Amino acid sequence: MELGVGERLVLLSVIPQEGNFTTLKVIRRLRESLSFSEEEHKQYKFVQQENIVTWDDKVEQVKEIELGEKATDIIVGALKDLDRQKKLKDEHFSLYEKFVKQE
Repeated sequence: MELGVGERLVLLSVIPQEGNFTTLKVIRRLRESLSFSEEEHKQYKFVQQENIVTWDDKVEQVKEIELGEKATDIIVGALKDLDRQKKLKDEHFSLYEKFVKQE
């Protein structure tokens, strides 16, 4: 699935920190897939000030991320949980459309 820099950062904050052993293995791989390489750090020129991350938005920002069925289920579950709790924010909007609305 094609994901932008902002979507990758938001997903990294949305996916659960806890689970059973097999789920944690999937989450670990998912985090690695969503994370940024050394080359991407140089390319995007990330700057973090307190809780805000900015980057050079003039650079191509979309990356194809391979997501398995279980990883997708974990993401959908996390987004649905935020929705049920009425904690969805504008930053979750595009991800909700990509993952939940396609079901």
